[in-house]
Amino acid sequence: MTNLRFDAKVSASALDALESHVRPVYDQPGARRLFIGEFAAIERTEPAPGTEKEPSVRVRIVGLELPNADQEGLVRDAQRYLFLQRTAHGTLDDDGQLELDDTTLRLTGGQLAYIETARLRAALGHWATYARRVVHTSNMTDSEVRHELQLVADGLTVALDGARDGEER
Repeated sequence: MTNLRFDAKVSASALDALESHVRPVYDQPGARRLFIGEFAAIERTEPAPGTEKEPSVRVRIVGLELPNADQEGLVRDAQRYLFLQRTAHGTLDDDGQLELDDTTLRLTGGQLAYIETARLRAALGHWATYARRVVHTSNMTDSEVRHELQLVADGLTVALDGARDGEER
């Protein structure tokens, strides 16, 4: 696995954005600040074959902005949404409908767009894993491959529409 390392230096524009926060953070031990940031790769290390070292990439913060008190809730919502999108999980029930797991449902906070995003993300993850498993199955006939591809297509249709082709919702 490639290791990620942050460079201690930050760009001048990032320092400008941080300037008004330095003293308040110093004055309050354990203080936290929310920010939106961007980093750029500045160096990579590729160990020689046969060595036990891991490859690594060093990045530098090149841009960041900190929300004011009125904006912080919106940025936190975006952060929650991105986390939900990245971590959504679920399982298929006996009818092929995707059921989100309890952790994912808790993260949605009951918001319909979040639930739908999580449902679609979990369904895509399931069918991608299924398709990879089929790809790595050897000695399949053309008929078996078509059958497996039809299962993936049906599963994706259920994820998108909530019903299989030809079925009513």
